[in-house]
Amino acid sequence: MKKNFGEKKSKKKRKKRQFVYSFNLMDIKTRMYLGCGTSFKSEKDAFHKASEMIRKTGVKINSLRLDKYYSNKGDITLCQELFGKPKMYLIPKSNATVGGFEWNKMLARLVENVKMYLKEYYQRNQSESGFSEDKRRFGQRLGQKRDDRTDTANFLITIWHNLYWLG
Repeated sequence: MKKNFGEKKSKKKRKKRQFVYSFNLMDIKTRMYLGCGTSFKSEKDAFHKASEMIRKTGVKINSLRLDKYYSNKGDITLCQELFGKPKMYLIPKSNATVGGFEWNKMLARLVENVKMYLKEYYQRNQSESGFSEDKRRFGQRLGQKRDDRTDTANFLITIWHNLYWLG
């Protein structure tokens, strides 16, 4: 009687790793995180969770710098609803159309003084370096599989990041 050892391996289901999107909003002057959010679905969903955290705490946002993924009129409108009309610094997508008062104001600031606008926009590099610091300190992965535990792990990283910058 022969046993086929290959059968056992084929019956096991291989678990697919889930990717966790994380989004943190940072105060550029203090380099501290103001809000954080995670999602298994999309980065934009994590952004909405971080924005909701900031809205609930009542923090006033004066200016906002987001990457090209968020440079559409719908996201600008959403940011105005959540944060009360902050100054937006976005790089428009190549297929961007003109429309909407705030969108036009942002594009006018870009066209009037490109160098100053880009200087403001690229302050977002500080947040990118903050994310990089956190990845070096705490690792690149959130090892949790449940939503609530993932949120807790990300929130703890946010607290540790802020404590580091307090000292």
